[in-house]
Amino acid sequence: MTMAKKYWLIAMLCLGVLLTCGTAWAMTDPCAGCHKDMSKVLPKEHPTVAAGGVAQCLACHNKGKEGAAEQNPFSTKLHTVHLSKKIDCVACHNAESGKSFGLKGDVVDWGAVKPEDVKLMQEKMNSWASSGFTDNLHARAGVDCAGCHGKKAPVSDDTVENARCLECHGPVAKLAERSANKEFPKRNPHASHYGSDIACTTCHKGHDASVVMCADCHKLWKMEIPGAAK
Repeated sequence: MTMAKKYWLIAMLCLGVLLTCGTAWAMTDPCAGCHKDMSKVLPKEHPTVAAGGVAQCLACHNKGKEGAAEQNPFSTKLHTVHLSKKIDCVACHNAESGKSFGLKGDVVDWGAVKPEDVKLMQEKMNSWASSGFTDNLHARAGVDCAGCHGKKAPVSDDTVENARCLECHGPVAKLAERSANKEFPKRNPHASHYGSDIACTTCHKGHDASVVMCADCHKLWKMEIPGAAK
């Protein structure tokens, strides 16, 4: 074999390795796997990035990893856009049944999930993106799943405790001031005879129509609640 043929074979082998590695990287990277040219999907005012890929995005957009009760405009925008295109969760997320749930290309683990949990999350995310419920009110305010559910993948029968709600909406005295009825002072749902022991979710349903529990007894009271989807 001539030296020229040897160099040619070596070059072809190197090219094959590069192509294989590149393909594997694209398959495990949710951004680069679909968006070959990130400049086509980034806002015009976005700084120029040297390369695409989820690691490049998360270098700056790293909110949400700790599951803090806060707004996350980056995550909210990504999810609402992808949901509008009817893209399945597992296109971007790893979901190993009974083991873990996370973002492809990232090391953060949001906990063990079952196939039915992933299906439920997809349904709830569609509600979050477009319903008239409390979940969509949060989406429009830039709050994603982690903003309410913390650093864990939500599962069936999951709920949000009062303490979590009050991190953003509290304290209760502040809520009572906002919902005060000057004409009828007793018609204040946040200063009722139940005190502060009642769960916020009794009235404020995350992924369903919210209800005014006061009206169960006080039939003549005319009270409205955000997220009622009417």
